[in-house]
Amino acid sequence: MGTHVIKMPDIGEGIAEVELAQWHVKVGDLVVEDQVLADVMTDKAMVDIPSPVHGKVLSLGGQPGEVMAVGSILISIEVEGAGNLKASDQLVKEPAPIKEAAPVVVAPKVEAAPVLESKPAAACRPAPQAPVARDADERPLASPAVRKHALDLGIQLRLVQGSGPAGRILHEDLDAYLAQGNQRAHGGSAPSGYAQRHDEEQIPVIGMRRKIAQRMQEATQRAAHFSYVEEIDVTAVEELRAHLNEKHGATRGKLTLLPFLVRALVVALRDFPQINARYDDEAQVITRHGAVHVGVATQSDVGLMVPVVRHAEARSLWDSAAEIARLATAARSGKAARDELSGSTITLTSLGALGGIVSTPVLNLPEVAIVGVNKIVERPMVIKGQVVIRKMMNLSSSFDHRVVDGMDAALFIQAIRGLLEQPASLFVE
Repeated sequence: MGTHVIKMPDIGEGIAEVELAQWHVKVGDLVVEDQVLADVMTDKAMVDIPSPVHGKVLSLGGQPGEVMAVGSILISIEVEGAGNLKASDQLVKEPAPIKEAAPVVVAPKVEAAPVLESKPAAACRPAPQAPVARDADERPLASPAVRKHALDLGIQLRLVQGSGPAGRILHEDLDAYLAQGNQRAHGGSAPSGYAQRHDEEQIPVIGMRRKIAQRMQEATQRAAHFSYVEEIDVTAVEELRAHLNEKHGATRGKLTLLPFLVRALVVALRDFPQINARYDDEAQVITRHGAVHVGVATQSDVGLMVPVVRHAEARSLWDSAAEIARLATAARSGKAARDELSGSTITLTSLGALGGIVSTPVLNLPEVAIVGVNKIVERPMVIKGQVVIRKMMNLSSSFDHRVVDGMDAALFIQAIRGLLEQPASLFVE
């Protein structure tokens, strides 16, 4: 028998160290080739570390949340044969097996290269939980997909214990709740919804949640944010969207409002190149881009990700719609490639039906503009002296005042407004 040492790989892009986000194995586990051993977090994405060998885990090289240098020992595996442990490696003292840490929430993963996912189910699934006592009007944290899943299962989310960041409810928590419900059905009893609670849970801020926190803090500290809100009558563009879906939906796919917003950004930016820009404030250089790479903020179970629709200026409505859907699915499932999560020149963010009336989105540095979409509501409006019902929507957008003047920001949003209120102008060259 020999020892095969796996060191922290060089993931590229000049990265010298990465954060260990999660282990999928423990000391004593038997692993097979291509099984995912751990997730590590770079500045941009989560990467799976697969096993190149069959064997038994001897030791782990760090704890979740620890920053490890490229080339440091990640894991040691006992294998048949001589292994790859060299004499020089034997001089390096391997860390003792890590102790069981508090429950850790892991961000979506991005594969560095095609690997066969074979994560043990027990490593990813939270333990069954008893119902949580929440007030009837308390709205627990959960993604729209999880809310729909809970609705389909007939589960009240306020009764479910969340294992995600800040108590966010994940799909696995619904499974755990159902499992606990089956136990109660066979003789157990549920605690009262009015019982006092004294439990506490500490959530380590690591992985994707740490990166999100760092980026948000950096953005608010470095950029001179200002926001501008404008009301838009989207009745005409919604009528066009419904018409196109009725005529072409079966063959080309259904359109949401987002492809129209992307098209409006593309057309409006032709007259406002200073907004389709990235600002390197350390080098004091503004780079204006001809290509429009639109970041589409996407909520996943573990936090906000921004996949990028590249060269939106060259895409049709349906092409944009398909790419937005593909990227959103990839981001939520952890399959988005690293280059699909970086390089945007302007960001579009929307909370859909939860969009509220006004928001103040945070810039996605080093970009200088982010366009926020609020929900569509029907309201009475006065048009030519007549009160009519129109579909209205606010755009709540933020800009970096170091680069974008207030007048330019207002004119830019007004240009988007004009395009959406007269949607035929979106396609006039």
